[in-house]
Amino acid sequence: MYCNRKFQMIICLSVLAAMIFSPVRIFAQENKEIVEHEAGFYYTVQKGDTLWDLSGRFFDSPWLWPDLWSENSQISNPHWIYPGERIRLLHQKGVESFFRKTAAKSRAIKKETPKKPLYYYYSPINRIGFIRKDPATPLGIIYKVKDDKEMISAGDLVFIRAKGDTPPLAEGSKYIVYKALKPIRDKKTKVLIGTQHYLTGIVEIKKMDPRFAVARVVQSYRTIEVGNLLMPYKKRSPKIELIQSKKGLEGKLIISEEYANIIGDNDIAFIDKGSQDDVKLGQQYSIYYQEKQRLNTEIKEDVLLTQVVYGTLLILHTEQTTSTVLITRSDRGINLGAKICSPIE
Repeated sequence: MYCNRKFQMIICLSVLAAMIFSPVRIFAQENKEIVEHEAGFYYTVQKGDTLWDLSGRFFDSPWLWPDLWSENSQISNPHWIYPGERIRLLHQKGVESFFRKTAAKSRAIKKETPKKPLYYYYSPINRIGFIRKDPATPLGIIYKVKDDKEMISAGDLVFIRAKGDTPPLAEGSKYIVYKALKPIRDKKTKVLIGTQHYLTGIVEIKKMDPRFAVARVVQSYRTIEVGNLLMPYKKRSPKIELIQSKKGLEGKLIISEEYANIIGDNDIAFIDKGSQDDVKLGQQYSIYYQEKQRLNTEIKEDVLLTQVVYGTLLILHTEQTTSTVLITRSDRGINLGAKICSPIE
């Protein structure tokens, strides 16, 4: 009897332990997925650089070098850093400060910026979509999945039918899978802004048939479904060189990629300015608000107060009239329609 009770107690404790630690393992797996999506501001070490010098250059105080070292665990000895190494910077203010210094030096001595300047590393760059006024012409459409699976994921075989008179699909080639969402219009003017192209994954053509193609899902960014479209695949570099922004630019945030009403750090969104406005990959812009105040009660006139910057965005992709951006800093929740402008010094 005693042995049976002891055995039952052991079984109960084992089940309880499984219930407690199982979520931990799940969280660890989810956390691993997040860690793989590396992002941040970086600098490539040049000959003669030291953490002392870099701290003074980026953060206006060489005495902050221990903070810079702690942010870069790959550096075993802070007194020895080598050309070509990648140094992660601490915060955006240092980056903006660097740009102002570099611009001032360039005007003073009329020299170009360094060959290996600052850059932002964003590993999930291939999964970001875009808004285009004229939708992309699809090359094909997924009309069936092997075994009629409800959830299509990496490794699954899908059947693709060509669309119209587009160029034929090629065996061994990769293609982006996407959804063309409902056209977006300006809420006030009702003018067409464009169609959002929502990327769901990548497929590779394995076999061609006169009537269809068989492809394997190489990567799944989001849920892939029957009816998703194909466009040509072009790999993007996650290493984005930071360049000077367009002066005097004014615009606004249109929507977030995931249709969230309020966005913040590391969220993807779209703005209403593009290549025709000289917006380019690697530029940064400020997110701000500006209140009105009536200074004199006797005069019925409101005065615009000083602009208050509460966020920063980085350009990841440009179309003619729109751009895809990453929110790199937000001091509070950012609402859709928020105003953006050239960096305010």
